[in-house]
Amino acid sequence: MRGGLALRRFMLAALAFALMGMSAPVEYSIEAIRYGVSPGVPVNALVVGGPKDEKVDVDFVVWLIRGGGRNILFDSGFHRERWFKQWNITDYLQPDEAVRQAGVKPEDVTDVVISHAHWDHMGGIDLFPKATVWIQKDEFRYYTGDAWQAGGQHGGIDPDDVAQLIKLNTEGRLRLVDGDNVEIIPGIRVYVGSRHTFASQYLRVDGKLPYVLASDNVYFYRNLSDHKASATFSEADHAANIKAQERMIQLAGAVERVVPGHDALQFQKYPTQGRVAKIK
Repeated sequence: MRGGLALRRFMLAALAFALMGMSAPVEYSIEAIRYGVSPGVPVNALVVGGPKDEKVDVDFVVWLIRGGGRNILFDSGFHRERWFKQWNITDYLQPDEAVRQAGVKPEDVTDVVISHAHWDHMGGIDLFPKATVWIQKDEFRYYTGDAWQAGGQHGGIDPDDVAQLIKLNTEGRLRLVDGDNVEIIPGIRVYVGSRHTFASQYLRVDGKLPYVLASDNVYFYRNLSDHKASATFSEADHAANIKAQERMIQLAGAVERVVPGHDALQFQKYPTQGRVAKIK
């Protein structure tokens, strides 16, 4: 009975939108996909003011958002060999193969939204051959230009990733997002204001229960519970990061619906099969 009532309400809402010449809002699903782990990372390397002697396992994650005929990835992971030499990475599966385990072929990914240009978030943009890639315009400009000049900052940025980003632009597959609170895809909106890198962004997925995918703007759930900043582009941005976390909670409607970037707890908090956690 309740299911039938819910279906009738959905159909009436869809009809109302159709009569107004509008399409019904897309109700997206969200899955976290773990493609690797870095064990024993000091907490204070990621959480400003975190305990010095505590270590945690850091999960490497991409998020798959499905709905409205699209398969959207938030972040793309990495696969370039140099980073395996700099980091201890275990349980690794190349991100395109990890996404395949969630039931989506790499060539069927329609969009990749890049939170920021660090190696473990932008390093897989060449693994999804038909996807349109979205990144903040200021992030693109800085890391394809000033970051490599005297006085620039490019720590954690892979030159091969930057070259691939420029290639995507010449091929017409890159979209530059201009600023804060921009709907890039129906029901998918990006925000800035938390400078983990020069112009990093986070993402809100609309729906009956909206979710915010924070990426590195919030490393762990403990950032939110302890009101601690994530490591940012500049120490001067730590206060802004805390303020951005408060905004994320408002945008999600509840702190429980803000999903951090590297926390293994998301694979305990949500129903998980293998590498894939069903968030929504």
